[in-house]
Amino acid sequence: MSGSAQSTVLSGARVVLPTGTVAGGRVIVSGERIAGSAEEGARLLDLSGHWIVPGFVDMHNHGGGGASFTSGTAEEVLRGVRTHREHGTTTLVASTVTGDLDELARRAALLAELTQQGEIAGIHFEGPFINPCRKGAHKEELLRDPDPAEVRKLVDAAHGAARMVTLATELPGGLDSVRLLTEHGIIAAIGHTDSTYDQTRQAIDAGATVATHLYNAMPGMEHRAPGPIAALLEDERVTVELINDGTHLHPAMLELAFHHAGAHRVALITDAMDAAGFGDGTYHLGALEVEVKQGVARLVEGGSIAGSTLTLDTAFKRSVTLDRLPVESVVQAISANPAKLLGLYDQVGSLEPGKYADLVVLDAAFDVKGVMRRGEWIVSPPGAPLV
Repeated sequence: MSGSAQSTVLSGARVVLPTGTVAGGRVIVSGERIAGSAEEGARLLDLSGHWIVPGFVDMHNHGGGGASFTSGTAEEVLRGVRTHREHGTTTLVASTVTGDLDELARRAALLAELTQQGEIAGIHFEGPFINPCRKGAHKEELLRDPDPAEVRKLVDAAHGAARMVTLATELPGGLDSVRLLTEHGIIAAIGHTDSTYDQTRQAIDAGATVATHLYNAMPGMEHRAPGPIAALLEDERVTVELINDGTHLHPAMLELAFHHAGAHRVALITDAMDAAGFGDGTYHLGALEVEVKQGVARLVEGGSIAGSTLTLDTAFKRSVTLDRLPVESVVQAISANPAKLLGLYDQVGSLEPGKYADLVVLDAAFDVKGVMRRGEWIVSPPGAPLV
């Protein structure tokens, strides 16, 4: 293949690299990859006045575009994936919700096939091994203690595609399950938990490395009972997930996490469900009915928040404009950190030669104007040829 057919130079934008932002920088795309130099005859695309950032990496996502990752067909799952790609998420882990173990095993087999095809980056099991008193949008009758044998059953059903399991590690079998997951190279995440400060520290020592949507579905901090939040924020071994949609978190709590943990230990996620990128209405999250009004998803019975309708481009813009976080910190939290956790940083998560050409073009207001995945435009920016 000739250079003129394969290579494109994106120039003139502010390019966010691991070393910082380069004004008037350029990104060279050759085939599916970022290249270190341009070939003769390469096309030039002027993106002056824009930002180029790495494609977003969402490690906690239940669906979108009207499609559920927890119950939809393969075609429906792909529709949800496509919806999030159009909003800048070029790498996505599909999350399940609590269900019957056999049903979850069947779901894992379907999602494993899509992982092998490169459409998704793996599976996150959220439930059923969580605490009933912090169940959130999970069906209580289906919850169970984290028996390592049952955890192993789900991991095996995923055929190597399991990336993360959320556990209430204070329950019987919790610490042994953390150790099992760690031995298999799978992220053990603490979430939907009623754990104490000391119990949380024990789980971290056993190998847990992620806080599932920090603050949500766990005890708050008290002056004599700091609970899991303090333990998770203070430990350098832990990355904390945050849902920055204006509903799940007060801005002060977002600032607290970035300040105390540091941008290098934050992962911005969506925790999205079917309605993300689709609209208000009635949906199902696993076995539970959800009503979405004005973009906020709540259980019909009980009114608990049931995931979000967030897409990561909205989280990015909100973090930079409303929360006034540095663009470089947001890029770290929305791309690099989750890619590192998932073991994918050699391929995605930053704009470096040799990695996939996964990138997002943002205008000066931080709205998405282009999305490229593996060298192909999902959303074409001004002046770019349609694929």
